[in-house]
Amino acid sequence: MTLAFVPIYIKYLGIESYGIIGLFALMQAWLCLFDLGMTPALGREMARFTGGAHNPQSIRDLLRSIEVVVFGMAVLVAGGIALSTNWIATSWLQPESLSVDVVTRALLLAGLVLGIRFVESVYSSSIIGLQRHILYNLLNSAIATLRGLGAVGVLVWISASIEAFFIWQGVVSIISLIILMISTYGSLPRAERTGKFSLVALRGIWNFAGGIVGVTLLSLILTQVDKIMLSKLLSLKEYGNYILVTTVAAGLYAIMTPIIQSFYPRLYELHTSNDQVGLIKTYHKGAQLISVFGGSVAIVMFLFSETFLRLWTQDPELAQRNATLLSLLILGNLLNGLMWIPFHTQLAHGWTSLLLRINIIAIAVIVPAILWVTPRFGAVGAAWVWVCFNAGYVFIGINFMYRRILRTEKWRWYIQDILIPLLAGIAAASFLLLLWSAEKNILNDTVLLILAGSITIATTLLSTQHTRQQIKYLWQSYWIKRKTKNNYDY
Repeated sequence: MTLAFVPIYIKYLGIESYGIIGLFALMQAWLCLFDLGMTPALGREMARFTGGAHNPQSIRDLLRSIEVVVFGMAVLVAGGIALSTNWIATSWLQPESLSVDVVTRALLLAGLVLGIRFVESVYSSSIIGLQRHILYNLLNSAIATLRGLGAVGVLVWISASIEAFFIWQGVVSIISLIILMISTYGSLPRAERTGKFSLVALRGIWNFAGGIVGVTLLSLILTQVDKIMLSKLLSLKEYGNYILVTTVAAGLYAIMTPIIQSFYPRLYELHTSNDQVGLIKTYHKGAQLISVFGGSVAIVMFLFSETFLRLWTQDPELAQRNATLLSLLILGNLLNGLMWIPFHTQLAHGWTSLLLRINIIAIAVIVPAILWVTPRFGAVGAAWVWVCFNAGYVFIGINFMYRRILRTEKWRWYIQDILIPLLAGIAAASFLLLLWSAEKNILNDTVLLILAGSITIATTLLSTQHTRQQIKYLWQSYWIKRKTKNNYDY
């Protein structure tokens, strides 16, 4: 939904207003620090609850305790943004066509929406931790559709203003918060009493939550410093264009995030129950799925970045100007995504210190690099830093993990989970790129991307052991059911 409606938002709101939406997304990313690591810790404890580490009463007490803290922090977040809107509008952003009053009102509304979404994360994390993935995906899909399609309807038929956009986001966020809250409590078994605030429950997760805060802070510095700098260095119009390309590149995470959400509670559960064989199998299955689905999309968008941008924006000049930037950001995001399964495996073991140490070293090198590169080479220079940073994770940082956990699985991860499927996908997509010579138009671009995606994902699916076995199992199950039905009909 985010990708589909961006051109419509820009059409009705203008690129400067879209820059404010980009700033809203940036603030939302940073706000995860204010829950002090308790939301991801809650998701972990919900997963451990499914593995027998909690009883119904203790998990309800933990949920209520975190609710109290996060609700309080949400009020502070919304209030803090409200007090700083005028300063952001006049001293930080550089609007050209939008008035300061419009920007100030938009930021005030954005702050209220951020406060509500801040609380939403408590219940989203709980549902995912309980491994109610189908429920969460149904709710999330419905809410995203309401949020995206509704916003388009508001802009087209009610008011094409940035204020109207954020008012609608606020309405949907209130609805979403209520639905997620009811779903979370409905997914928990009954207890002797309702949950109550407990300092003891919070102290039980504090060490893990503290490690998460450190990891999150360092990760945000590494991944968001370019956006923060550019929001100050560029005009609001230029910043809107940059956010446009980063939004497309971040679309890759929409493919990989559901895989992670499905697997990390299972990793926590298996570690809690001390099922090492099951943990290793799940680890490689998740890693291969990331390479198959995330890798296939990344390969197509890397090799056909200009085609995608031209088809999506219907602006050949914009597509040509930003194709290299998109390819680099996609490559960096893929390398980052490949580390998600190993990262959550570390968290399943309660191990946060490794990533903390690696990120501290990375900040010491990469932040100065971005500060030096961005003013000289612009967004492309910052994108190259992002690629190199994530390549360091994949080829250097991961080795420290394999010295302590999953010691016999490193080369299987490198070769079977990553190298084989990605090389197979690159070969298939590159072959099509060499053969394709059709004229550049909407129909041909659409056919090219569909062909490239289909060929690439089919190749990667067949090149990995776990996905190949799953395809075989589904195929055999289909024919067994069909044969049984035919015999029954006969």
